[in-house]
Amino acid sequence: MTKSYHIITVVGARPQFVKAAALSRAFAKNDRIKETIVHSGQHYDHNLSGGFFSELEIPAPKYNLDIGSMSHNKMIGHFLIAFDDIIDDEQPDMILVYGDTNTTSAAAIAAAKRNIPLVHVEAGLREWDKTIPEEVNKLLTDSVTDLFFSPTQTGVNNLIKVGITKNVYNTGDISLDLLYSNTKYIADDELRSKYNIEGEYAFMTCHRDANTSDASKLSAILRAVSQYKGQVIFPMHPRTKSAILQYGLGSLIGDNMVIIEPLGFWETQSLLRGASLAITDSGGIIKEAYFHKVPGIIIDKQTEWIETLSEGWNVVTGPDEQKIVHQLNNHTKGNVHTNALGDGNCGERITSIIISYLDKISSKT
Repeated sequence: MTKSYHIITVVGARPQFVKAAALSRAFAKNDRIKETIVHSGQHYDHNLSGGFFSELEIPAPKYNLDIGSMSHNKMIGHFLIAFDDIIDDEQPDMILVYGDTNTTSAAAIAAAKRNIPLVHVEAGLREWDKTIPEEVNKLLTDSVTDLFFSPTQTGVNNLIKVGITKNVYNTGDISLDLLYSNTKYIADDELRSKYNIEGEYAFMTCHRDANTSDASKLSAILRAVSQYKGQVIFPMHPRTKSAILQYGLGSLIGDNMVIIEPLGFWETQSLLRGASLAITDSGGIIKEAYFHKVPGIIIDKQTEWIETLSEGWNVVTGPDEQKIVHQLNNHTKGNVHTNALGDGNCGERITSIIISYLDKISSKT
């Protein structure tokens, strides 16, 4: 009799919901995998969390820990305490985590302490700066991972550099599976009317802690973007809105900036695909802009998505007003586009490798 396996998938933030939507669909097609989804509640705003589950047709989480906003260490501590009881109740064969959030590293610690095999989807990505909270989460998670799924060869090479060569796979980026298979949901005609968009426009996101917790950096970004000659559609993250109010930066929002509430996934894709330019500090938007062949300005100091830089689709400016303005006036599309981040079949690859891995473990017990 063929054995089936129980996997706990842990999510907590928008990029992870997108990845889970793609991989959960692949799991659902295979009767050897039972999946239980645990939502940490790290993203607690409905626009950033709740709406995504229904929009992306993700199975409803069996557990929502409602952790919400608190310090990094407290968030990880609260998760560990609550998640330990879930492990006792569910007795999983494997725990799967995505990306680089506090939820990711907390679940990784929990899996390691309970000797449960850990899968890291988006393993091996690095920013080489431990002052970045996400970088610490990457390092912690990969240090205890058992099965590494990297979205790029760069990620694989980073793991090799630190001596990790076993159970490492370049599968492509799982989140792009959704875009390859659901282009029918991507259309910007109605949204142009809804948001009074005329002609060419830029699509902007800004929410990284490094930018929103520093008034000078956020000021520089807003001043630069206000100089763009066209409209800038800016779905504003709650963290960014709070920072602008806290620092009194409302006057720096230019007349060209159309401030809207956070968007659903498909609305984001529709507006992004129709844009002439993306301005972002979000890893997800960097990848998605590349997929849609939209040039991007990265207002973070670095990016893990090196391939999008080497092919000329993205340029890193950081929160530097002069550099941002220069790129706003001189952006160009890349000269080559190789679909370096994935081909739309990542979910099937991951599912097959996970089953083979668990079969090997099972045969030894």
